[in-house]
Amino acid sequence: MSGRFPIEDVSPVVSCGRYPAKAVVGELVPVAARAYREGHDALGCNVVWSGPDGAARPFTRMHPGEPGQDRWHAVIRPDAVGDWTFHVEAFHDPYLTWQNAVTKKLAAGQGPADLANDLAEGAQLLDAAAPGVPATQRQRVARAAAALRDTDRELSQRVEPALELADLLWAHPVRELVTVGDEHRLWVDRERALFSAWYEFFPRSEGAVPATVDAPARSGTFATATERLPGVAAMGFDVLYLPPIHPIGRVNRKGPNNSLTAGPDDVGSPWAIGAAEGGHDAIHPDLGTAEDFRDFVAAAAEQGLEVAMDLALQCAPDHPWVTEHPEWFTTRADGTIAYAENPPKKYQDIYPLNFDNDPEGIRAEILRVVLHWVGEGIRIFRVDNPHTKPFDFWHWLIREVKQVEPDVLFLAEAFTRPAIMHGLGRIGFTQSYTYFTWRTTAAEMREYCEELVAAADYMRPNFWPNTPDILHESLQHGGPPMFKIRAVLAALLSPSWGMYAGFELFEHVARPGAEEYLDNEKYELRPRDWAGAQEQGRSLAPFVATLNRVRREHPALRRLRNLRFHDIDNPALLCWSKRDADTGDTVIVVCSFDSTGVQWGNTTLDMPALGLDWHERFTVHDELTGASYDWGQRNAVRLDPYLQPAHVLTVRRPAPPGTPADVSTAPAQLSTESVPEDLSGGTAPTTPAQKDELRWTS
Repeated sequence: MSGRFPIEDVSPVVSCGRYPAKAVVGELVPVAARAYREGHDALGCNVVWSGPDGAARPFTRMHPGEPGQDRWHAVIRPDAVGDWTFHVEAFHDPYLTWQNAVTKKLAAGQGPADLANDLAEGAQLLDAAAPGVPATQRQRVARAAAALRDTDRELSQRVEPALELADLLWAHPVRELVTVGDEHRLWVDRERALFSAWYEFFPRSEGAVPATVDAPARSGTFATATERLPGVAAMGFDVLYLPPIHPIGRVNRKGPNNSLTAGPDDVGSPWAIGAAEGGHDAIHPDLGTAEDFRDFVAAAAEQGLEVAMDLALQCAPDHPWVTEHPEWFTTRADGTIAYAENPPKKYQDIYPLNFDNDPEGIRAEILRVVLHWVGEGIRIFRVDNPHTKPFDFWHWLIREVKQVEPDVLFLAEAFTRPAIMHGLGRIGFTQSYTYFTWRTTAAEMREYCEELVAAADYMRPNFWPNTPDILHESLQHGGPPMFKIRAVLAALLSPSWGMYAGFELFEHVARPGAEEYLDNEKYELRPRDWAGAQEQGRSLAPFVATLNRVRREHPALRRLRNLRFHDIDNPALLCWSKRDADTGDTVIVVCSFDSTGVQWGNTTLDMPALGLDWHERFTVHDELTGASYDWGQRNAVRLDPYLQPAHVLTVRRPAPPGTPADVSTAPAQLSTESVPEDLSGGTAPTTPAQKDELRWTS
């Protein structure tokens, strides 16, 4: 920093500027700083920001925040992918200083003689200001300067034209004693880095035929998996994540449910990468050829799906790297290579990489592998267990890849300590898995989401209610309503969310004593009857499609920084909103955490957060039922886990006469003669027997 005035606590700045802050194209990025000066003269601040092309963007003046805090605020909107820079400038504002002084003196009753110097100085100031305003406004400034010099006018007539220039000279100020703050970086990604809906399936399970006494198992292929793409697209997802598609090791291959012994038909874990057929740059021959993969990626794109690949930097014992580069692994005292362990879990079919023995060689090879898949059209990687690899390696790799292809995105699958998860975000990971799965009360969820909003400058969450490794007990025992509840929370709290195949079929049976699926798809083929489930009304797919439709149609749901929570007097309920500053689009959600019983609550809304005055009434439209209601600051809500576990309300105003007063008394919600459609796609249960039918049976 150089200049007269202190500029401190600039944001967004990550790790004192060591790493760039993050944004996406079109996002309103808040910039703030603390700046102050001596005495009583007016200070002004502005942001200077430049795009990847180096060209400066339009002058952006900062507004003062809370009085007495000397905090200044502005928003910028980057419009291109790449590396941006910004810095804050502070300056003496002679017009605002003059305006403040003259206004106070006039209020004190001072006359022309008392203000003689002020009037002359004001005219000189306007002479200096005129060249800096738009050409269409220069005559206006000149006339105001002439009025200040016109001694034949009344004092108010001399001063008024100059005071009316406040807005013009705010946007085009005279700047003196300019202090230039330090330069900071902002990496801007494409919008999918922040707003995305992910779906995970195993290609080998789609179209697979399990083994029988008469025939061996037959894996699904990219060709058979293509048949599943329309169903995924119909649910509104835009990213299709594939577990590793590479050859699977045969040495120490795991059997069903992670058993140590594999039979001849057991397919093994896709994360045990590498065999005689090749390693991380190869495709499992059971899935097809490289051309088949390209066809699959193209078919997905036709359905509006972008394929994300798994980047798992680990090897099966028969991976080519093990024999070609034994130095890339850890050798134990007995001469054997160490397999992966997370006590008490053991992964005898996986060798972790050791980045210390030949860091340059292993870096070069991994960069080659990643760029190979980038060359095949892949722009998204879900990175397996990044917290078990060196952080400086990831910082280097992500930077190197983005220099080749700035659009590439990296999702960190790191269920680990908070500092490490945040650290991975800082060093460059685009998105991150989170603790969402284990936040099972409204209070826990609110606290965690507020933590994530506070970290929005560098960490973008992706909420997953389930993964192949994680089947939380709330889904094991909560029944279909809990699946709906978790889908609402994941899809509408976070701008990015995802789910693993089978969630829409309410798959819930866990391996005894574990938080993972019984007959886990990681170790065996698991074909599913998607069409049959849909026909029988046993699929959550229609509800998921509704959630993703609402996300696409409402810009407010595409951002994280705008998440605001509202008070509600029932701890089993969570109320939040999102509002888009550009369009005014506003969505309010009230969601139950109880999958077994009806919950009532009374909201106390933060009306300014909704863009409304405290006294205003407004109409809300429920995107799940189509009903509309008249709301204000305080509203009663009733949530039945079987009929409707959540309200997803879009704000419309003003409320027309005759609109139902609140959600709790709306006839459509309480009538048993006109039962609303169940959110899973069938008819809502209304009798104990019908409800019991939807409870789990083992």
